[in-house]
Amino acid sequence: MLENLPLQSVKYKGLTIEGYSRAAVQSYWRVPELKLGFDMGGSPWSFMGTSTFFISHAHLDHMAALPAYVARRRMMKMSPPTIYLPEEVVDPVWNMLKSWQQLDRGRMECELVGLKDGQEVQLSREHVVTAFRTKHTVPSLGFQVWDCRKKLKSEFIGKPETEIRDARMSGIDVSEEVRVPLVCYTGDTAPAGLDHFETSFQSKVLITEMTFYRPEHRREKIHKFGHMHLDDLIERADRFQNELLILAHFSTRYHDNQVMSAIKKHLPAELRERVHLWM
Repeated sequence: MLENLPLQSVKYKGLTIEGYSRAAVQSYWRVPELKLGFDMGGSPWSFMGTSTFFISHAHLDHMAALPAYVARRRMMKMSPPTIYLPEEVVDPVWNMLKSWQQLDRGRMECELVGLKDGQEVQLSREHVVTAFRTKHTVPSLGFQVWDCRKKLKSEFIGKPETEIRDARMSGIDVSEEVRVPLVCYTGDTAPAGLDHFETSFQSKVLITEMTFYRPEHRREKIHKFGHMHLDDLIERADRFQNELLILAHFSTRYHDNQVMSAIKKHLPAELRERVHLWM
């Protein structure tokens, strides 16, 4: 496989979370088992086979590779991909792709779908994605992937199979949907993005940002520019029920060892053991 961009990976209960993220550089993620990706600041060659992406916002380090990705799929005679993104940016993104179409002299074939806070996308019988509002300097969304299963309604549990069958044949819905929050991705956001969507703290996997950690970096300014500080996570430590918390999008001002040291020193142990730093 052609390795044209940095790519990291972590396994979690049958899921592979892979990608790369660094503030102002590039952010791109994929979960191949779910057949979807998040953001496109870069587009590794291996990501080309994933046809569904959710873009959190239109900053270059999260979306600059979109034209290359769309063009590559057409070049390889793959079907046009579907790109979900904040509804406010759909028209400007189309205009951008049309400009590249003129420059590249190749059709930019894809489906752009605008989403707003609370809107849902049915990916398959088993998976649904909910978009939720985050807090950044431009229109932005986070995305919650749900694992959806049907189970027998409580009133039918223990009933004879013939009775359940007869009820179903008479038009009664004998089952109900049970949703489990599986993977949550916030993109860039101030803490208000997490607070707005309580399920983010309950999702089995949470991928979020921690751009800053140093005490001298004032949080009010950080929040104004739509980012989070280590202290924001510490304040919410008892709310994180996630089995795996992936922290990423660290400022380029920091060396990896500095971030690791700050996490070890300041983050509560019970939460720290569930954290994976995306270095």
